[in-house]
Amino acid sequence: MSVKFRYFLCLATLACHYQGSVLAAADTSTTNTVPSVYAVPGAFPTSLYSHYYNNPTATSAQPQPVISDPVTNEIFPFSLTDPHNIPQYDTVDPHPLPPTASSQKLLQQAVAQIKSIAVNPMFSTCARCQASLEVAKFLALAAPEQGTNLALALCEYFNYSSSCEKRYGPLVMGPILTQVVSFADVGGYDGQSICSQFLGLCPAPAATTLNLTGWFAKSKPNPLPPPKQPSGQLLKVLHISDLHIDPRYANGAEANCTSGLCCRENAYNSLSPQTPLVPAPRYGSFLCDAPYSLITSVLEAIPLLTGTESTGFDFTMFTGDMLAHDPDNQQSRAFNEYSEVVLYDLFKRMLGPGPTYATLGNHDTCLPDLASPSSLGGALGQQFSWLYDHVTALWEQEGWLPEASVEFSRAHYAAYMVKRADGLRVISLDTNLCTSNYFNYINSSEPDVSGIMRFLTDELQDAEDAGDRVWIIGHVVSGWDGGNSLPNPTNLSDMSSVDRFSPHVIASMLFLYRTSIKFDEPHNQTSSGIFYANNGTNMSAETAQAVSWTGPSVTPLTNPELWTFEVIEAYTWKSYVNDYPALDSQTQFGPTFEFEYSTQMEADPTLVQTFTTYQGKGSILSPPCTGECIPARICYIRSGSASIAKQNCVSGYGSVQ
Repeated sequence: MSVKFRYFLCLATLACHYQGSVLAAADTSTTNTVPSVYAVPGAFPTSLYSHYYNNPTATSAQPQPVISDPVTNEIFPFSLTDPHNIPQYDTVDPHPLPPTASSQKLLQQAVAQIKSIAVNPMFSTCARCQASLEVAKFLALAAPEQGTNLALALCEYFNYSSSCEKRYGPLVMGPILTQVVSFADVGGYDGQSICSQFLGLCPAPAATTLNLTGWFAKSKPNPLPPPKQPSGQLLKVLHISDLHIDPRYANGAEANCTSGLCCRENAYNSLSPQTPLVPAPRYGSFLCDAPYSLITSVLEAIPLLTGTESTGFDFTMFTGDMLAHDPDNQQSRAFNEYSEVVLYDLFKRMLGPGPTYATLGNHDTCLPDLASPSSLGGALGQQFSWLYDHVTALWEQEGWLPEASVEFSRAHYAAYMVKRADGLRVISLDTNLCTSNYFNYINSSEPDVSGIMRFLTDELQDAEDAGDRVWIIGHVVSGWDGGNSLPNPTNLSDMSSVDRFSPHVIASMLFLYRTSIKFDEPHNQTSSGIFYANNGTNMSAETAQAVSWTGPSVTPLTNPELWTFEVIEAYTWKSYVNDYPALDSQTQFGPTFEFEYSTQMEADPTLVQTFTTYQGKGSILSPPCTGECIPARICYIRSGSASIAKQNCVSGYGSVQ
C-alpha cells in the first residue's frame, strides 16, 4: 500500500512541474523540505461532507456521507450503499427491451433467418434443414396466421414448386404445415424424419426400440390352439380397391398431358397446347383416373365373371381410394362426399345384397394423405371428424355395419370391428395414421400416437379369447419397399398383431398394392406379402406366420374357406386400356375383361418377371424386372413392415410404372 501511495504522490509532484512539452525536475530546496514519511490521522476527515447517514468517526463501519447529485439535485438514498442490505436488481432503471415485433416483422425475420441458415457453411444439409424448421416452429407458435406466408415465401425462394399458391396457399397445405411444425419436435426425431422424407436432406432416423412391456394383456398361447377343421363350404368374397372415380373426366381432352391429371378440360400437352394429341377415350386412358363409364363397366362385369349374378357375394372388401388424383387446390369436402355417395351406392346396387366392409384410403381425405390424431385436442384433433361421420353414416344406411360398430367408427377415424354371423371378425384400420401423412410426424418416435394399434391389439385379443378368426383390412401396405409407411407404427403393427396373433387368430390381411401406382388398367391383381416371427429376424418357411393380399385398382376375387377363413383360391382378370380408343365410335361393346391367372401356381423362384408382369397387368408402361430388381422384389414380398424393408432391401423397385 505504502509503495503505491508514494508512487501516486510522485506522479502528482511530477505533474505539477510539467512545463509545456518539457517535464522539469522538482526544485531541490522544495524537495529538501518535504518529509520522507507522513502518518495520516486515524480519524475520518468529517469536514469533507456536511451530513452523514452514520457516525463517520466510528471505526466499526465505513462512513456513509449524504451525497447530492449536482445534476439532478437529488440526494442518493442510504439504501443505495447500505453494506448490510445490498440492493438486488435495478428495478427503477432496467435495460429496455426491443419493441414487440408485428406479425409481418416476424415473418420477414423468419424468412431472412432461414435464408441465412441455408447458406451457412458451418451447417450440414441436415442441420440446415432442422434449424430452418426451428425458425418455422417459433413463427407458427407466435404468429400462426403467418405460417402459410412463410411456406409460400420458402417455396418460391427454394423453387419447390412451379405453382406455390396452389400447393401451399391458405386453402391447401399452408395451414397443415403450420400445425405440424408448431407441434412437432423439429429439432429432434420429428424434424429429422421430416427433412428425410419430404426434402431428402437428412438420413432417415432409425426405428425406435419397441418397449412392449404391458402391451399385451396375455402371452401368446403355447401350445397354440388346434387349427379349425375345414367345413368344405366356400365363401365367395370380392376384394376391390382404388377405383379413383373422376366425375370431371372429359371425353376428348388431352390424355397425354405434360403434367398433372390428364383427361381434363384444362389438361394439355406442351407440344400442342390447343389441340389434344391423344384425345381421351370415354372408357379411360393410362394417365387418367377412371370415368363413370369405366367404373360402371367394371362393376357390371364382376358378377358375370364370378358367377354371382343371382346370389351376389357373401361380402365385399373395399380397401379404399375412391377419389381422383385432383391437385390440392381442386379438392373439397363436397367433392369428397360426392364420390363416397356415388361409389357406395353403386356397390350396393351392382354387386348384390352382401355387405361391403370398407376402409379409407390416402385419397379419401380432404386434403389427401392426411389424418390428424385426436391427441392434438380440440378442433385440431377433430378436424377430419366430418369425414368419419359421413362415411360411417353411409355404411350404416347401406346396412353394412351394426350399431355398435357405427358408434366406434365415428369416434375412431372410421376404424371398426364387425363380427359376422359366420364367426369371422373383420377389423378395418385407417392406415393413414401409419403413413407419410404430415400429421404422423408429430411425436413420430412414438409408435402409436393415434391409438389405432392399441385398438387393433385389443380386438385381436378379444378374438383370441373367443376362439374367432380375423381378417384385417387397410389401404397402405405395412411393408413392401418401405416407401409409404412409417417404420415405428408398422414395426409395432408387425409385432403386436401379426407376430403375437398369428397364425391362430389372423386368417388374412388385405390392402391395396402401393399408393404410388396410379390407375393403370382396369384390372384385378393379386400380390402378397409374407410376415415372419420375431419381426423378421429369421426369414424361413418355418418362421413364416401370415400372408397379406394386396393389389391396385379393381383387385382380387377370393374364395375363402368357411370356418377356417383361409384364402383357398384367388382369380384375376385384366382389360387392355390401349384398346379403349377403338370403342369410342360405337355403343355395342364396352371394355373386354379376360381371365389372367389364378394363384394356385407351383412355386418357382424364376417367376419374378412373371410376377412383375402380373403386377403390372402386362402394361406397356411396366419395365422388365431384371438384375438387381429380382432380389429387391423378393425382399419386398418378405418385408412385413417398413423398418424391415428399409433395413434389408434395395430401394427403387417398388412400382411397376
